[in-house]
Amino acid sequence: MNPKLNPKTINTTALAYIGDAVYEIYVRKHVLETSCDGSESVSYGAHVDALHKRAVRYVRAAGQAAALKAMMNSGSLSDEEISIAKRARNHKTASKPKNADAMDYKYATAFEALIGYLHLEGRVERLEEIIFEAFKIIDGLQE
Repeated sequence: MNPKLNPKTINTTALAYIGDAVYEIYVRKHVLETSCDGSESVSYGAHVDALHKRAVRYVRAAGQAAALKAMMNSGSLSDEEISIAKRARNHKTASKPKNADAMDYKYATAFEALIGYLHLEGRVERLEEIIFEAFKIIDGLQE
């Protein structure tokens, strides 16, 4: 771990910034994998718009907020992880959500901060457990 990037001392907005990017990579890979029909010759280049539309449900504030709330309520997060999420959720920010409920936006930012924290800690296995659990929760939401 780079001592300049100590996740325990980094501002939660910065944790969410990196977490958003890390989560986006996992979402894109997940969407690509779940779009595969088993054929080796499938070309995704022409279907980028369709892939993007499938990815939106995972990156929307409402989905991320629902996933974090469910994990917090189920006891699947450690005390440390809940503390990071709450610190991020409660962080005062000047930015206003454009297409999301204000509370969903705060929880989504908290989710991304948790992902950023785990990424910078190098805790890949735990990071993936949380991301894959979020996918399951989001997949279970009614559209």
